[in-house]
Amino acid sequence: MALARPLAAAATASLAALLAPGRPLVMGILNVTPDSFSDGGRFVDPSVAVARARTMIVQGADILDVGAESTRPYGSTAISADEELRRLKPVLPEIIALGVPVSIDSMKADVTDWALRIGAAIANDVWGLQRDPEMARVVAAHGAPVVIMHNRVRADANIDIMQDIAAFFTRSTLRATSSVPAAAWPALPEISRVAADCRPPASRACSGSWHTTRTPPGAGPKRTGRPTTRSATTRMREWFM
Repeated sequence: MALARPLAAAATASLAALLAPGRPLVMGILNVTPDSFSDGGRFVDPSVAVARARTMIVQGADILDVGAESTRPYGSTAISADEELRRLKPVLPEIIALGVPVSIDSMKADVTDWALRIGAAIANDVWGLQRDPEMARVVAAHGAPVVIMHNRVRADANIDIMQDIAAFFTRSTLRATSSVPAAAWPALPEISRVAADCRPPASRACSGSWHTTRTPPGAGPKRTGRPTTRSATTRMREWFM
C-alpha cells in the first residue's frame, strides 16, 4: 500500500497539536447524505457542504467529522463504496484544506483508506472495526487514530446494554490490537445511539456501569447538537468536563 505520507504526517501533527492542551474538544458533524437522521439532504450540494464546514469552524468546532452514508439506527439504507466515494470526492478535499483536523466517518476500508491518503486525520468507524475485515489493517497502515463506536443491528429491550457495549468493545479491541500499533492507542470508544436510554433519570446508573469497563478517558456518549454561536459551543465543552 503506497500511502501519501506527507499528508498523513501533516494531519497527525495538526491533531497532536490540538490534543496537547488536554481540554475538551468539539467535533462538528457534517453528513453529505440524503437520508441521515439529523441533517439528511441539507448538505448534498458540495458548495453548501463546504460552506457549512466553514461555519462550524467559525462557531468553534475543533474537529470536523464527514460522512457520506447514513448510519441512523434501524432504518438506514446501505450504499456501495463507489457511491460513498462519489459523494465525498467533491467535498472532502476542500474541507481538509480548511486546516481543521478531519475525521472520516465510514465503515468501509476502501473509503477510509482514500480519505486518510488525502489528509484526513482520524478514522471513525461506526461498527468498531467489525463490519469490514480490512478496516483495522488500513488504520494501522496509516498509523491513524481511530474512533471505535458501538453498534447493533437491531434494538433489544431484554439485554443489558452496558454488558453488550463492553462485549462489543472487547471484540473491537481484539481486532485493533492485532493490527493497530501500540502508538495509536488508546482509541476513543463511543457509545452509540442504541444506548440512548442512558439519560436522566437513568444516566447515573448507566454512567456507573460504563465506568467499570475501564475505557480510556476520551470515551463517552454521543451528544448530538447544533450550536449556533461560539458561546453555545463553549457550553457543550463544559458539559463534558
